[in-house]
Amino acid sequence: MKILLVNDDGIHAPGISKLYEAVEGLGEITVVAPDGERSAVSHALTLDKSIQVRTVKTDLFEGTAVDGTPADCVKLALTELLSEKPDLVLSGINLGCNSGLNVIYSGTVGAAAEATFNGINAIALSIDTYHNPSWKPVLPFIRNLVKTVLEKGLPKGVLLNVNIPNVEKASMIKEVMVTQQGMAHWQEAFDKRTDPKGRTYYWMTGVKREKKEDERIDDTALKNNYISITPVQFDLTAYDKFEEIKNMGLSYHNK
Repeated sequence: MKILLVNDDGIHAPGISKLYEAVEGLGEITVVAPDGERSAVSHALTLDKSIQVRTVKTDLFEGTAVDGTPADCVKLALTELLSEKPDLVLSGINLGCNSGLNVIYSGTVGAAAEATFNGINAIALSIDTYHNPSWKPVLPFIRNLVKTVLEKGLPKGVLLNVNIPNVEKASMIKEVMVTQQGMAHWQEAFDKRTDPKGRTYYWMTGVKREKKEDERIDDTALKNNYISITPVQFDLTAYDKFEEIKNMGLSYHNK
């Protein structure tokens, strides 16, 4: 089996090393990741400049660092760096959950989506903390999940968006729950500042606005110490609204 690892936190981020540890020995592993943090770039592609690459050696692996986005990394790997398509693309392990509307902005999910668009099974993985992640309870679950997906595959056009609670002991995780994407979102604010030359600039800040949602919504499950697994697809057509839109009387008159 051939496994491609990517992320949006950068090739030197601890999450991708821990992901490598989790799946080591399950197949031939290739690491292609951004050369620095590319969080919240969604499915962005680099079109206005060249994409530079370099080899990076860590204590665990030798990989390719790309000065582009997570989706760039997957595209480059599939078209130039790999001799054949991988059986599975793993994106993460991201620091901070990718649940609710964060799924739309997430570079972690964006990389997994690029794999899915190319007919490759993909999993996006995140842990619900930005500081002091507790890796030990996480890695055995990820290994078992990857083994299952390698064996059974995923439905066509569907990736798994996995969010894991940050707990000290595995016994604190209640179970795995297949969830729906919720509507929790960040309420942004902008910190207005002035640089040494007197020019105004802004720094985005904000707080996450959570909603009271059903227990099978991703954020709620995560808060209740369930591992949330959301099947994600990218046909954005609102099929249930077809008739409503058709009944609006939209037409074109070429006069």
